[in-house]
Amino acid sequence: MSSFTFKPRRTVLAHAAVCLGLALHMQATMAQTASFDIPAQPLASALAQFARQANLGFTAAPAAAQGRQAPALHGAQDVSQALQALLQGSGLQGRVEGGVLMVQAAAPAPATAASAASPSAAGGEVTLSEVTVRSNQLGEITEGSDSYTPGAVATATRLVLTPRQTPQSVSVVTRQVMDDFQLHSIDDVINHTPGVSIVTYDSERTEYYARGFAIQNFQYDGIPMSRNSAYSAGNTLTDMAIYDRVEVLKGATGLLTGSGDPGATINLLRKKPTKEFSGHASISAGSYQNYRGELDVSGALNDSGSIRARGVATYQDKHSQLDRYERKTGVLYGIVEVDLTPQTLLTVGADRQDNKPTASTWGGIPLLDASGHFNAMPRSFNNGADWSHWDQYTRTAFATLEHYLDNGWVTKLQLNHQINGYNANLGAAAGGNPDPVTGAGVRMWKGQYIGRTTSDAADLYASGPFSLLGRSHELVVGGSLAKRRWKNDGYYNDNSGFDGVVDNYYQWNGKVPAPVWNSAPDYSDDESTYENGLYTTARWNLRDDLKLITGGRLSNYRNRVQEQKEKNVFTPYLGAVYDLNQNYSVYASYSGIFKPQSYQTEQGRTLDPLEGKNYELGAKASFFGGRLNASAAVFQTLQDNYAVESGGITPSGNPAYRAIQGVKTRGWEAEVSGQITPAWQIQAGYSHSIARKDGERVSTLTPSNQFNLYTSYKLAGSLSGLTLGGGARWQDKTWGSINVPTGGNAVHTVQNYWVWDVMARYDFNKQLSASLNIKNLFDKKYYTIFSWYSTYTWGEPRTVNVSLNYKF
Repeated sequence: MSSFTFKPRRTVLAHAAVCLGLALHMQATMAQTASFDIPAQPLASALAQFARQANLGFTAAPAAAQGRQAPALHGAQDVSQALQALLQGSGLQGRVEGGVLMVQAAAPAPATAASAASPSAAGGEVTLSEVTVRSNQLGEITEGSDSYTPGAVATATRLVLTPRQTPQSVSVVTRQVMDDFQLHSIDDVINHTPGVSIVTYDSERTEYYARGFAIQNFQYDGIPMSRNSAYSAGNTLTDMAIYDRVEVLKGATGLLTGSGDPGATINLLRKKPTKEFSGHASISAGSYQNYRGELDVSGALNDSGSIRARGVATYQDKHSQLDRYERKTGVLYGIVEVDLTPQTLLTVGADRQDNKPTASTWGGIPLLDASGHFNAMPRSFNNGADWSHWDQYTRTAFATLEHYLDNGWVTKLQLNHQINGYNANLGAAAGGNPDPVTGAGVRMWKGQYIGRTTSDAADLYASGPFSLLGRSHELVVGGSLAKRRWKNDGYYNDNSGFDGVVDNYYQWNGKVPAPVWNSAPDYSDDESTYENGLYTTARWNLRDDLKLITGGRLSNYRNRVQEQKEKNVFTPYLGAVYDLNQNYSVYASYSGIFKPQSYQTEQGRTLDPLEGKNYELGAKASFFGGRLNASAAVFQTLQDNYAVESGGITPSGNPAYRAIQGVKTRGWEAEVSGQITPAWQIQAGYSHSIARKDGERVSTLTPSNQFNLYTSYKLAGSLSGLTLGGGARWQDKTWGSINVPTGGNAVHTVQNYWVWDVMARYDFNKQLSASLNIKNLFDKKYYTIFSWYSTYTWGEPRTVNVSLNYKF
């Protein structure tokens, strides 16, 4: 950031009139402009950055600034107006005297109607909302913002940046979107996320896809966790009651995640305690005996507010269109924040979720009958036995310690312990193809799988500004450690005497004998994966309108069971953002990721890690002080060292592989989210991507074109208190190669479809509201396929849900 030197205009008369000169100096100082680039952060450090960037003297923030948050501040603007925006809602007032920034507690003022809103600074790009902005090193909290767009995010680089400053595509589903459309599960959230699609395996497992790749990279408050989709253990059954928002970072994300796939990373950000006592209680009831209750309480535990806590409890008993199926879900969450000192924050918390289904399906409905025709079963058909269940659970404990320095730097230690477990006792009429006349030809799949993954992770970093060549820049330096241990016992020998033959598939009712498994497992798994890495990111302020982000990660990976060991794998990150004006910018970025693989060549050498690379060019826009954001991007995602069979064998006798330049995905996407008017919110996006390997289409289970649009509008006048909303999602046709009864393979195509939703909410007063939500309004009959199983699963029919919510 260039320094600003004030040189007041002087005349001969001014030299003779000292008093007039001093007055003019003070007036000009207060009217000066400067270019600001201050991310959302604690107010004390934000004031220090403000002073440096405005070339003002500043000693230290007053004690009253401690524990308060400042909004993001960006762009060239009047210093006094920018200072007012930075201090908005803090109870402090500031002024500039003789080139020195002075900040002190504001004198009490009578409340007025005009003071209820927080206007944006004219001509600037101040991220403000109608309530006090709360933020942390994970970005700005969306709860209470009434917004469909985020204020700032940190998923990409650990730098807290606005969406416009982030040189990568990021889609965020905020707390307001989740509340308006009753998005209680992560599947619901993904259905609302532009550019991400869902493939359903069975009643307990779904897989998410972005840019042609499955998403196995999950983060919880920015800490990476890997998912094993075959032995699903809670990730895609996550209840959203404890989360403030969900951020989906598109493309390769190896800078912070280490190993993984290049499609996208899903980051779930937990709710934080509030200093003021607040909360809500809600109950709801819906189609197919769907009942839910939720309690959320937050507030200070002492008079000073230095200790704050929050607790959330949720219970849901949900049936579905499937005969005999039921799932009970319980969630508990607790978090405590403690201001150890005015500049040191300790956070500890824990959460748990239990998912207990009855009559779980395994696989889906066979796509074809024995004659090779589509096997059209009713949407209520359940292939699971009465005793079939796939229990999944999560247990998490976490702690963070943050220390803020007066020079704007922050150090943060984050620890996370998570258990993802499952107890699957499964039986389903899923194998074979039914005779269309007799219903014969189907056998049961049966198996029991009991296991869990225990993940421990630690992340330590320091972040802050530094000066070089007369400009202020930002730097992040950090390191992380992670260990994951997966233990699994598998049982498949059934001693009950029932051979699993289904006499008549069309009369299946799930009433078959339960298996008698062996006392000892038929096989066991015990794998430990170790990862560590060092990473750094620098945001270079080359000009007021040009920022360059450089970064990289040096990673080590080890899995003894699979004989995988990777040392000093370097993953680069590069991005540039150029501001065209106050509202528009263009960007370019390159990011990478790697994934170890155990395939071997004919000589017995393990293939190099699968490498994912993401190239992206785009434009972003921000309006109304960041309350409306838009983006458009073209991208190319590559996977190198892609394993294909070579035709030979390894020294151990297994099929041998060779590495080629693999899957290439090219596409474009556009998204808009936020406030069009104070009463009108929108989130919409369109994505197009095609994945190819050696010129042929791959990853065809995910659509090449998708469109999402959801919006709400608050009525006024005699209808004040009523909010109406709705939206739709559309996806292009998908297809996959499936087994046919006569032998060989055939391509099965699922046609494109639309699904429409509507909502209405009436606020009786500030505390009490009632909502009506209808999903799949026109009762569209659609399905997704899972070609590996040659099965399909029906989408959810029309459902109606009513809820009552009371805010404390």
